[in-house]
Amino acid sequence: MAKSKSVFFCQSCGYQAAKWLGNCPSCGEWNTFVEEVVEKNTAKPDWKQSSTTPRSNKPIAIDQIEKNADVRINAQDDELNRVLGGGIVPGSIVLIGGEPGIGKSTLLLQLALQLKTKKILYISGEESEQQIKMRAMRMQSAEFPNCFILTETSTQNIFKQIEELQPQIVIVDSIQTLYSAHIESTPGSVSQIRECTAELLRFAKETNTPVFLVGHITKDGSIAGPKILEHMVDTVLQFEGDRHHTYRILRSIKNRFGSTSELGIYEMRGNGLREVSNPSEILISQRDEELSGIAISVTIEGMRPMLIEAQALVSVSAYGTPQRSATGFDTRRMNMLLAVLEKRCGFRLGVKDVFLNITGGIKVEDPAIDLGVVSAIISSHEDLAISSKHCFAAEVGLSGEIRTVNRIEQRISEAERLGFEKIFVSRYAIKGLDTKKYNIEIVPLSKLEELFQQLFG
Repeated sequence: MAKSKSVFFCQSCGYQAAKWLGNCPSCGEWNTFVEEVVEKNTAKPDWKQSSTTPRSNKPIAIDQIEKNADVRINAQDDELNRVLGGGIVPGSIVLIGGEPGIGKSTLLLQLALQLKTKKILYISGEESEQQIKMRAMRMQSAEFPNCFILTETSTQNIFKQIEELQPQIVIVDSIQTLYSAHIESTPGSVSQIRECTAELLRFAKETNTPVFLVGHITKDGSIAGPKILEHMVDTVLQFEGDRHHTYRILRSIKNRFGSTSELGIYEMRGNGLREVSNPSEILISQRDEELSGIAISVTIEGMRPMLIEAQALVSVSAYGTPQRSATGFDTRRMNMLLAVLEKRCGFRLGVKDVFLNITGGIKVEDPAIDLGVVSAIISSHEDLAISSKHCFAAEVGLSGEIRTVNRIEQRISEAERLGFEKIFVSRYAIKGLDTKKYNIEIVPLSKLEELFQQLFG
């Protein structure tokens, strides 16, 4: 009879202890230890239970390693290809996390239906075949003979079906529902998640088959399970958005095969997710008349330039302490810009309520939108509208100077492409720049006073 014992795991980082601890020594979190029964099994769990002799790895010089020219698989989805770094890498394991109902299952099922030339196995531990079929019929009306559905939670049974089917891509929805018979604990526990992911990882690397995993998240937004889960996989994607809005953002948190600064934007519709190739169409609101407190800035996410709209509201404080609130923008940076306006430019904002909102539901950290934020705040304070054909791309320093930002040519070209007439940039950004090749008027600035003279006279 197998010997078993109880150990305690930290649900945050996976740290193992022999007794319960209030504070985790590894990650410092409180009250995260749970008790689990671990069975000592002498048989080594493997994704393929066969009698093949294990290979013996030996050290090899790096210049003697042959480069494997694996061609990435086109996902038939430009946004997903961009976030993954150019396509799906054979043998990679991708973890997608997000809030319930945000569209993780829809995204992966849509991927499975779009890749008609690949044999795909979609493993679901949460839905029945009929539920998945209903969602598939909502997305497309054509036939999809290469997409196979398996509703199973046991990894031993899953790998038996994989050996028979020989799929080219495997999708698991979700990793928290799987369990391995080698671990005596409930599905979703720390040890089960770690063991099931390890078995799928061995399968992906040994067969060169891409594997997509859906991961649940905790109330604080991190992926449920031990932190080692994110270290084991090759790519971690976060699917973000508000369930009350139609737009979703796919952001790369970790990517061994590409950049982590890329993001993909989707629109949730009744028939699935639509790729948004021009993000500025959703980030700039359509209006018939000029309104005060609105300014448009050019930001860059990854390799993609986008125009975003900053809305500001400055009003007389009804209480003793003025309120400061920012959505999609760092509140501390907004307070810094308000201090610059009061100290360097003489605007009395210390007794005013200031509210700032970045439209479209995205969070921007690019300092290039500083000038647009300042313009929106002054526009609301003075109740003077800024032309909707003007945009901004510069950083504001603590002394009130206008600082240059990177890749200014790409920002100017994007503003010109979208029909803007003026772009306000730093005077030092146009050194060596041929401004005559642009049809948009480039306004160089060195101090905030020059900005106010240009906008409001």
